[in-house]
Amino acid sequence: MTDGENGPTPTQVSMVGPWAAAWMYLLLVTFGLLGPFLMVLGDFADQALVITGAVCTVVLVPLGLAAGLAVAVERRHNRRLDTLGVPATAEITELTEWDTGDDGGAVVVLRVSGPGFRTFEATWKRSPHPALRVGLRLDAVVDPSANLFRVVL
Repeated sequence: MTDGENGPTPTQVSMVGPWAAAWMYLLLVTFGLLGPFLMVLGDFADQALVITGAVCTVVLVPLGLAAGLAVAVERRHNRRLDTLGVPATAEITELTEWDTGDDGGAVVVLRVSGPGFRTFEATWKRSPHPALRVGLRLDAVVDPSANLFRVVL
């Protein structure tokens, strides 16, 4: 399905378990507290730390909030797929490598099919994995009402 032709494009959901989410939230709290910590430390040590702390607060707090919201959305999508999702099969129809110089991986084109929804194609950009090959069938979970899917590798 493409956006506008047969409805919105399905959204691929990454598996974010409770431990991964806990570590991410801990990192985000650290981001949020680093700036104020440096500003307080600057009162005792050096005025430059106050400025550094202010800059860190202005930059890292919004960044941390945005990342925290993204993790919360992924967790909500995963819970929805766990409760309402239907089992599906994702077959790899195309596999290409990409490299932007700083980052690289595989672009996997999937044909996702199963009971209760129309077969659709989706693109999955991920890190390289030696088991990926054209024709490989992977387990997937689809929530057709929310247009969400998750592939298990």
